[in-house]
Amino acid sequence: MSQRTTYRRDGDRTALAVLVLVGLVLVSAIAFAFSITTGASNASIIDVIVSMATGSADSALSNRDRIVIFDIRLPRAILGFLIGGGLAVSGAVMQGLFRNPLADPGLIGVSAGSSLGAVAMIVLGGGVLAPVAHLFGIFSLPIAAFIGGLVTTVLLYKVATRHGQTSIATLLLAGIALGSLALAATGILIYMADDRQLRDLTFWSMGSLAGSTWSKVIGAGPIIVLSLLPLPFMARGLNALTLGEAAAFHMGVAVQRLKNVAIVSVAAAVGASVAVSGGIGFVGIVVPHILRMIIGPDHRFLLPASALLGGSLLIVADVVARTIVSPAELPIGILTAGVGGPFFLWMLLRQRSRLSL
Repeated sequence: MSQRTTYRRDGDRTALAVLVLVGLVLVSAIAFAFSITTGASNASIIDVIVSMATGSADSALSNRDRIVIFDIRLPRAILGFLIGGGLAVSGAVMQGLFRNPLADPGLIGVSAGSSLGAVAMIVLGGGVLAPVAHLFGIFSLPIAAFIGGLVTTVLLYKVATRHGQTSIATLLLAGIALGSLALAATGILIYMADDRQLRDLTFWSMGSLAGSTWSKVIGAGPIIVLSLLPLPFMARGLNALTLGEAAAFHMGVAVQRLKNVAIVSVAAAVGASVAVSGGIGFVGIVVPHILRMIIGPDHRFLLPASALLGGSLLIVADVVARTIVSPAELPIGILTAGVGGPFFLWMLLRQRSRLSL
């Protein structure tokens, strides 16, 4: 069966895709409510909604509950949803851009590049990079991570793509090589860090939403949102790319502009996410793959569905991470790696004959 025939067949899932999107909106709302009401506080979701709607301090919430809900859990839930959605959509875009279901910011070194930029700002922000830190303020860390991710993504694309075709073997190997170089440079910076920075970097590298604050939401949230805004307008171009760059060009798609916007958007979303949460892997490969099996490869539905499912899954994973070993907290990166690793191996075995791996 040709790619064109397959695309037509999958295009018949429009009604199902719309139904899934509506369901995911409800799931997102439930996950959000679950996140802000789960824990030591006994506040109900009704009490929280009433307090948010009225803005009154005389609501059923105690002062302690208000602090827990509005200063700790609410920014954590918002940040978790933005990061999960950003990583999932970034994965879907990279898979469409490289025309390969195994592409993922974490697996091919983009997250490692973003981590390098963030670590450089953390370690050198009081020295060599102090002017940058003072200039951009709370945005300095996300911007540094964005630059690291952007450089890695551009290098990866240049290495893995030849004559308009991207080799999966080259993609994975180049990603491993670039990721290793970024990790080596990160290791040097960690070696230079003082005890306080080293302690912070150790927990940050495992991936966690602990310590989420409104300042982090303000610092990383706008970057993630702005990076995702142009992506729905790229859906037609990403759909056309499934037939190859030449076919997409003849269909009227500005292929090079599409690549440029996609690369910058992914780097910004991943960079801002990594800057405030550390390394959270496999969200970008698990979520789009699950959705493709359900609603098909049409990016008009795949991208918004990835944002909703990715955000919901990360919120739920965060709740599990902070309750499964209570009163301690399990780094969420460990949880996503423990679930995503086996899933990726299963997918790799499922795809290896078609991909000649």
